[in-house]
Amino acid sequence: MKSKISDPDLYRLFENSFPNTLDTAIGWRGVAANNSAEELTFIITGDINAMWLRDSSNQMLSYSSFLQNASTPVFASLYRGVLNLQARYIQTSPFCNSFQPPVESGINASVNEYAQTDEVYPQYSNLSVFECKYELDSLASFLELSSAYYTATSDLDFFQNFQWVSAVQTVLNVATAMRDTPTYAANGMVNQSPYTFQRDTTSASETLLNMGIGSPVNGGTALVRSAFRPSDDSTIYQLFIPANMQFATHLNGTSYIMSQLGQADLAAQTKSMSDSIRAAIEEHAVVNDKTYGQIYAFEIDGYGSANIMDDANIPSLLAAPLFGYTIDAYGSSNSVHQATRGKILSADNPYFMRGPVINAVGGPHQGPGMAWPMASIVRILTSTDKTEISQALREIVSSTDGLGLIHESINTFNVSDWTRGWFSWANGLFGQAIFDLGERMPEVLMDSYQ
Repeated sequence: MKSKISDPDLYRLFENSFPNTLDTAIGWRGVAANNSAEELTFIITGDINAMWLRDSSNQMLSYSSFLQNASTPVFASLYRGVLNLQARYIQTSPFCNSFQPPVESGINASVNEYAQTDEVYPQYSNLSVFECKYELDSLASFLELSSAYYTATSDLDFFQNFQWVSAVQTVLNVATAMRDTPTYAANGMVNQSPYTFQRDTTSASETLLNMGIGSPVNGGTALVRSAFRPSDDSTIYQLFIPANMQFATHLNGTSYIMSQLGQADLAAQTKSMSDSIRAAIEEHAVVNDKTYGQIYAFEIDGYGSANIMDDANIPSLLAAPLFGYTIDAYGSSNSVHQATRGKILSADNPYFMRGPVINAVGGPHQGPGMAWPMASIVRILTSTDKTEISQALREIVSSTDGLGLIHESINTFNVSDWTRGWFSWANGLFGQAIFDLGERMPEVLMDSYQ
């Protein structure tokens, strides 16, 4: 890439960032205790010694382009190891999002000081779970990584030899329960929620209201509830649209793999759920904005309430083309998405952070005034506008505070006020964006970003 990138700081940021997961976040590689053929890969987020389903999937997705290269089989091995370990976690604790090292690794479990007071239903062992926030996008990310591996390798044996089919069945069971159990039964009685969560905390986004069940959800939309967002913040309305978009997209890919395996029933179930969620999004999640016209809501409750915003973490509304929900890679064929994008990237989005340092979507996880470079990278990956892309690159390059890596968030008025100097997911995503630009818009990489 050095010959394709003119600016020395842009190249150094790419050089530092792209291998960040491989350099710093592969906590352990090995095999299962009961099957020496079953590879396992434990990936930490960076500065937290635990494995998130969502983060580990995205950390691996940054290296998808190497899967087809026969001279680098290590990438395929890493993918298989992550998928096998995720499948284990999903089957043992299907509502949880973050996990301790596998026993085979010999690595001591980490203490999550924030989770010491958690009351979660169903109960899970702290020996294997780091945190148990139910997030639909965690399950969707497992399916997305599965599809990426199969698309690149056509390795059907992997999917039938280990725990993948059983894990997908567990994913379907969770999604069905969280789709078919609204807050109230037809006679008005309160249903027993398949999942509840409460935590002693000073932050409203760290727990669920209504004694752990969250805001009421109306039935009949065919959308799947999510108690938390990919930021690990609680949802306001539990029909979280970006996760449903991601889930619907990769259920479809899962259906194809199941059909190739001869699993006709599971292929039909995943395809049916994918189709019904996609139809439900277009029916229930498209709302009219007085300025932008028809746009996608961020969250809805099925009663008519909608949360109009976007958050930096993927899946987001901005990232819908990136994880394949819209018709084409950049969403240009989807007028609703284009209108949504216009609102998201403006002061009309309550979490679009503006200032002289960087202008990008943020979110309640770090609060007002803190922009996330991850959202700028998503903006680059979903844009065909050279001016927009160049401006986003310029802001990213100039806002590392001299550390040469992608931060989690940055104060839009103070470049030295940032969170997380070591955030592997965002670093890998930046490398992915630079590779992408090298293929489709190489002239941008020859500009100066001083």
